[in-house]
Amino acid sequence: MTEQQGRSGPAHANPIQAPGTDERLWQAWDGWERLPECRLPRTGRVVVVAAHPDDEVLAAGGTIALLAGAGVGLTLVSVTDGERSHPHSTVHTPREMAGIRAAEVKDALAELGASAAEVVRLHVPDTETPFHEDEIAKKLAGPLSGAALCLTPWIGDVHGDHEAVGRATLAAARAADVPVLMYPVWMWHWARPDDPALPWTSAQRVTLTPDAVARKRAAVERFASQIRPLGPGPGDAPVLPPDEIAHHLRHVEVVFG
Repeated sequence: MTEQQGRSGPAHANPIQAPGTDERLWQAWDGWERLPECRLPRTGRVVVVAAHPDDEVLAAGGTIALLAGAGVGLTLVSVTDGERSHPHSTVHTPREMAGIRAAEVKDALAELGASAAEVVRLHVPDTETPFHEDEIAKKLAGPLSGAALCLTPWIGDVHGDHEAVGRATLAAARAADVPVLMYPVWMWHWARPDDPALPWTSAQRVTLTPDAVARKRAAVERFASQIRPLGPGPGDAPVLPPDEIAHHLRHVEVVFG
């Protein structure tokens, strides 16, 4: 995840930078059971697109574990390398961060039981995906060919990279005639339960098994560069504090159709 690039506006106007919704409010929400259960493919291949290495695990790691356990083929597309998660780090250069995050994804997939997943890296510059939407759509054509389903970031996530990748994926998937489900990442931070602005009528839930929950927890722990300090300086602070991670460790994941 790259936290710094929310939608346009100064930091104080950026809902990603503002204090977020307490996970206890989401846990107490009575709307979970009103969401229909998502029917995941049991055969074929699913393409999972991520703007940054870790988005797919945070938002859909349990779903990935369920698909892998069912023997469904998986292709993971990392659009950026997440090299700018810590632009002011005094410990690692962006090139080094790209390598670290690629290794973390590999380790996380192993925790999810998805070591056999094909990983495709598009190397689009981190925080610059809105300037490369057409390029991303063209590069997704190959991975999407013949897929049964595509998972991609939600186009309303209020994060420039996430939204641009979601739009590019939708364009590529339409051309390939592949159905798409979109997963929110930052929505749980800036939104509140029953927010009427959210597309709840198109939302579906994926209920995770205890094994999938445990696998996802272990996979999230693999992203040490994002959840623990890289060093003592302010530019090396974690991108994902515990209160943010809590949104992604539930027994339910949500996608928008």
